[in-house]
Amino acid sequence: MSIRDNIAAIEERKRQAAERSGRRAEDVLLIAVTKLHTPEEINEAIDCGITDIGENKVQEILEKYDRVKPVRWHLIGHLQTNKVKYIIDKVDLIHSVDSLHLAKEIEKRAAQHDKVMDILVQVNAAEEESKFGIGAEETDQLIQAICEQCPHIRIKGLMCIAPLTDDVEEARPFFAEVKAIYDRYRGDKSGKTDFQVLSMGMSNDFEVAVEEGANAIRVGTAIFGARNYRQEEK
Repeated sequence: MSIRDNIAAIEERKRQAAERSGRRAEDVLLIAVTKLHTPEEINEAIDCGITDIGENKVQEILEKYDRVKPVRWHLIGHLQTNKVKYIIDKVDLIHSVDSLHLAKEIEKRAAQHDKVMDILVQVNAAEEESKFGIGAEETDQLIQAICEQCPHIRIKGLMCIAPLTDDVEEARPFFAEVKAIYDRYRGDKSGKTDFQVLSMGMSNDFEVAVEEGANAIRVGTAIFGARNYRQEEK
């Protein structure tokens, strides 16, 4: 199947999952994950209606940025503090903030550019050692600290990655747990946060994530096919 056909198929699956959760398909953003895919492939996806792309690595953003058509850029992978300065003026949303140390570096670089940087706090609900993110019980403390100490950061919501299993239903309770945290802040009227994005679900489990309330899904393989890992990863 072509990239166009794959996107159409995902959009239909997204529509059905959204309807099962009582929502509209257009209320769930499809972020195309472009790790190890070429600017030509990315531009083809954009021509098919993709408005947002997600990259895991800073180096790939820098290599592709000027070769990709106008689009919203998301940094979805782990972000090292020494790489923040390279992408602070290029990405629209950082999904993977999981420490005050990282937030303070984003704050510093955003202030230098006189901008407010939108971020998501990454929650590792399953507390997998192989994944980044904070535990669910630590989320409130981190959010409060960022709100108090980082005026050039706007917390737009939460991101999580569920465990990769053969049975996607095993991901459901983790999505539900993060959704519950999101809902608490979604109703925050203090103005300290602006929760609008719940980024959950990838190629293997996005339908379950949508059913549990995700309004942004990160899909790569189901759009572009298997990645060419023979390329050297940066």
